[in-house]
Amino acid sequence: MSQPMSVPAMPPSASAKRAPFFRLDNRYIAPTFITCILLAGHLSFGILESYKKTLLAIVVAIAAEMVLGQIFHHKWLHPASAYISGISVGILVRSPAYWPYALCSLISIMSKYVLRVKGRHLWNPSNFGISVLLFLAPEAVASLSIQWGNYLWPMLVIWLLGSVIIWRLRRFHITAIYVVSFLAFALLRSWILGSPWQSEVAPITGPMYQLFIFFMITDPKTTVRSRKGQCLVVFLVALLEMVMRLHQVVYAPFYALFIVGPTAMLAEIWMDSRRPENAAGKLTAVR
Repeated sequence: MSQPMSVPAMPPSASAKRAPFFRLDNRYIAPTFITCILLAGHLSFGILESYKKTLLAIVVAIAAEMVLGQIFHHKWLHPASAYISGISVGILVRSPAYWPYALCSLISIMSKYVLRVKGRHLWNPSNFGISVLLFLAPEAVASLSIQWGNYLWPMLVIWLLGSVIIWRLRRFHITAIYVVSFLAFALLRSWILGSPWQSEVAPITGPMYQLFIFFMITDPKTTVRSRKGQCLVVFLVALLEMVMRLHQVVYAPFYALFIVGPTAMLAEIWMDSRRPENAAGKLTAVR
């Protein structure tokens, strides 16, 4: 009896042969990008109050995340999210004192663990912490208001890099809808107030807005799940921001997201609870 012919091993595919030379874990993309914003902004225009205050905000945020992660989840959590919150506080907060940086980072991280509904936290952490301090301690705390000036290259580099990263993370539509809405409402404000349209559009070119449009409004943990819902929410954020700007509210974008974001999250949680499968599950549990 003849021996069966051995089947030659198939050569590995080209994709299996060639591992990518460099691959960045998605968890490190946002921290790397926000660090680039910090470096570009500070080296070009000195946007930081001080390195020490920014470092304090980062350290407090990471320490709070580690401690609360152990208390609530009994494990050491990855520090990337806390780093983003801390560095955002370090960039966006303006104060002659050190305590607002530490307190803002602590409030931001604690909000993720305390202000929860159905296992979901409602506010973007840094948006919550900064909004609370701006509202409760306006005499001691302000927000970053420096613009890029006449040199647009830092903004263009950040916009290009940020767009590529947000596209990779599949959240570019959120940023795009907000920017388009902001520009449209800026023109409307210009018409209502009789002010130059350039002055109404100018805020979105500053470093503060780069953090806002690439990090706060796109935060996966605090945005609704559906793509249409995400687009609607950021449109409403831009709309409420316009109304607040018409009434001379200085920190309009922070307050608009503070109000609209959690409201949308609560609406989604309520609608989820009304779905037939959830209702059936509740009925079974009662029986």
